[in-house]
Amino acid sequence: MASSAMAVFSSAFTLVLLAQCSSALYFHILETSHPKCFIEEIPDETLVVGKYKTQAWDDASNQFLPSSPGIGMHVVVTDPAQKTLMSKYYSSEGKFSFTSHTPGEHTICLQTNSTKWTSGKKLRVHLDIEVGEQAVDYAQVAAREKLTELQLRVRQLLDQVDQISKEQNYQRYREEQFRATSESTNSRVLWWSLAQTAILLVLGYWQMRHLRGFFEAKKLV
Repeated sequence: MASSAMAVFSSAFTLVLLAQCSSALYFHILETSHPKCFIEEIPDETLVVGKYKTQAWDDASNQFLPSSPGIGMHVVVTDPAQKTLMSKYYSSEGKFSFTSHTPGEHTICLQTNSTKWTSGKKLRVHLDIEVGEQAVDYAQVAAREKLTELQLRVRQLLDQVDQISKEQNYQRYREEQFRATSESTNSRVLWWSLAQTAILLVLGYWQMRHLRGFFEAKKLV
């Protein structure tokens, strides 16, 4: 019975994992370049973990090599209201994390500490952003809470269900915002149409009076 239940949880867990993916990419920056910013749509009360690694261009080997410890990275995260959630300096390779408190688009910006980097060479930055249950290290959770394999898989499934619930709430939040914007736009279009109609009526009445006065002055009527 326990083995069959474990098989069910294993299959469900595998399917959920196949549907999940993290944002992994790399980009190039220069000493004097502006911050590189990325936008992530994140539900509220969601953990976000970013892992990065920098590589410096080496002319001798004509390739990117691990950068020196003197090269640092400044990470700034702002929420949808443009409030700074975190602003911190890190080394050439590291990990940062934050928890969202407002649903919406969060901006993550990275910039080198160019005051310490004087070589002027190009950097390649590898960035991996994990959101929600993807950001949780379940190996540490299992070791800390002494969970069995079945308990750990149940814990992962519960976290994923909770994350799906947050995503659904966020989609409802976006839908409400879109509906409010649409209703506001429709209301403005209606009032603008009424204003145009009123202006046309006033202009028509004024033109009729003007023409009538003109004809009366010329004794044509």
